[in-house]
Amino acid sequence: MAGWTAGEWRGWRAATQEALYGEHGFYRRPEGPGGHFRTSVHASPLFAGAVARLLCRVDEALGRPASLGFVDMGAGRGELVTRVLAALPPEVAARARGYAVELADRPADLDHRVEWLTEPPGGLTGLLFANEWLDNVPVEVAQVGPEGVPRLVLVRRDGTERLGEPVAGAEARWLARWWPLPPEPGARAEIGLPRDTAWAAAAATVDRGLAVAVDYAHTAGARPPFGTLTGFRHGRETAPVPDGSCDVTAHVALDACAGPGSRLLTQREALHALGVAGGRPPLSLASTDPAAYVRALSGAGEAAELTATGGLGDFGWLVEPVGLPDPLL
Repeated sequence: MAGWTAGEWRGWRAATQEALYGEHGFYRRPEGPGGHFRTSVHASPLFAGAVARLLCRVDEALGRPASLGFVDMGAGRGELVTRVLAALPPEVAARARGYAVELADRPADLDHRVEWLTEPPGGLTGLLFANEWLDNVPVEVAQVGPEGVPRLVLVRRDGTERLGEPVAGAEARWLARWWPLPPEPGARAEIGLPRDTAWAAAAATVDRGLAVAVDYAHTAGARPPFGTLTGFRHGRETAPVPDGSCDVTAHVALDACAGPGSRLLTQREALHALGVAGGRPPLSLASTDPAAYVRALSGAGEAAELTATGGLGDFGWLVEPVGLPDPLL
């Protein structure tokens, strides 16, 4: 990466920003995130179908406006927004406008109906949906030093770490409020303040509708004692090395991001409310309509993956209504 010498030390926030979004960063690669890890969007078209149904609920709650927006935050290569638009009923699709928000270049084969942006559009009437976006908003990492004080963790391009200055100011206040560290040396935390700010800014672009963030998450009382910073490359978890060769990610303190009137639930709860369930189809269907049984069985398997305990079903959904009742209640 240009401008970062091999021996230079940086905080994890600056290092991750360059590694993911710099000129030669991981997310600038042509294969996109889908070439390295499997999100709910890639796991099954059932996910996009559920999001389309959520958009329809928002549409109904809004009184079927003349223009209904759907914003896909951290859109990758536009997979989710493309599938959501395709899954909408014709009457809704005729009024829908799709926006993909991503720093990488627009894919050449993207649906012409999707507008490609680097920032979410303002004044949205509709649904803003951020699937695994916040976990890639870079954050500083803190670690308790030998003297029992949280210090910023510094890193080199090869992933080597050392401790820097004590955490201070707004970052120290965030730690004290949302992720207080014990005095034992080695305890770690990711300072989620940039994610709180990023989510507040994204949600503020919704004039009327719903903002939803979906991510690996943890809440107060169940923070991991050594943090969650990790890397992904070619579908496998790996060491977080900020040289642009892998994804660098950390789970999200979604409760810290939550604004007034929002609520947290699991993906399992959310998808069940949107009609995605992993129940096996009746065996009688196998004899009356074998092809339909095979299709239903496949769909049940995909639904089970999306809602699995210990897997995608444990993802957190942060749901923030703006000017309408919660469509998931």
